[in-house]
Amino acid sequence: MATKVQPVNEVRDPIEREDTGLNKPQNKLIIGALIASAILMVHLMTSYDGVQALLLVIGLLLGYTLFHARFGFTSAFRRFMSVGNGQALRSHMVMLAVAVTLFAPILAFGISFFGTGASGYVAPIGISLLVGAFMFGVGMQLGGGCASGTLYAVGGGRTVMFVTLLFFIIGSTVGAYHLPFWTEDLPAYQPVSLAETTGFGYGGAWVISIALFALVAWITLIVEKKKNAPKMAPVPSGKGFSRIFRGSWPLFAAAIVLAVLNALTLMTRGQPWGVTSAFALWGSKAADFLGFDVASWGYWQGESAAALEASILTDSTTVLNFGVIIGAFIASAAGGLFKFTRIRVGNVAAAVIGGLLMGYGARLAFGCNIGAYFGGIASFSLHGYIWGILALGGTFLALYLRPLFGLSVPKSKDSFC
Repeated sequence: MATKVQPVNEVRDPIEREDTGLNKPQNKLIIGALIASAILMVHLMTSYDGVQALLLVIGLLLGYTLFHARFGFTSAFRRFMSVGNGQALRSHMVMLAVAVTLFAPILAFGISFFGTGASGYVAPIGISLLVGAFMFGVGMQLGGGCASGTLYAVGGGRTVMFVTLLFFIIGSTVGAYHLPFWTEDLPAYQPVSLAETTGFGYGGAWVISIALFALVAWITLIVEKKKNAPKMAPVPSGKGFSRIFRGSWPLFAAAIVLAVLNALTLMTRGQPWGVTSAFALWGSKAADFLGFDVASWGYWQGESAAALEASILTDSTTVLNFGVIIGAFIASAAGGLFKFTRIRVGNVAAAVIGGLLMGYGARLAFGCNIGAYFGGIASFSLHGYIWGILALGGTFLALYLRPLFGLSVPKSKDSFC
């Protein structure tokens, strides 16, 4: 008898399964969030500069897009490693293909809106990267979301993710304290740029990148066919024009939007989108307040020292993060989905461990799924590809750890005759 494959028994992280329909918009919440955004934007424009205000807008759009598409990095890795479903990974390849296409001329000619120039994320390759990326891969599967996923899940009201975020910040702070040991005392190779170090130039690096993305997409299709992988479960969807504001966006459409927004971030602040450096800053400021001699840490020497003394709103990554949280909140309220969810002891324990691993791992690996994987690959850095491979390895280990905390893992036998 022929086997009909059911969808993978989970929706796109980190939105929970009970969000299976569209409700009336939560207009009071939407209005409140818009007013708060406007006040913050005015404050940024009057007290700082136009760059910060524009970054807040980009952050809002990033959060809105992430929530509407339920665009996950954590779940994409987990589905592929557990049952061979590569739909979300292929959307990653679309996102990266658009990103390198946009990044190539921006980086080659230093195009920017405010005359600051533009430089990508190109990081060294060493023990720090390998250990950090693997730790992050384990952590995001236990914590319930990656760096961007944690932010937009907090904006959507998923209560346990507040725990993940808190320990993400703690882990990132400890990682900042330990970073000199990992980067100065252990072996590492110099950064490798496919565009500059290899001599291929940005045109050649673009061709190589597109070929690699096509290869990954082809591999996912082969694996899906071999494993007869179940499909992804559908998510709430509006109709017609209303789908822009409510319901779910197609993954591939969101992939394009995220790539465009990352390119706008690059041209606005001179660097790609990042998330976790702000966590290290927040945690370090808190540690400094508690009496720790944070200024003596190697991580905060040189040009970074000024950030400890300044307001967190001078930090462009902080502004982007605030925008992502608020944008996700608005998106969830527009779909009538915002609510604080119940949590279990197992979820909390996993969130604590996952948050610590992600925070610490992100510092060691020079970034997270956004800064290292998305931003690194888009910047033609070899470390971005290595990050993705090691994070997949961490995901594989985490598949055996998740059930210990009562967390689900997709099964290949999610099918019926």
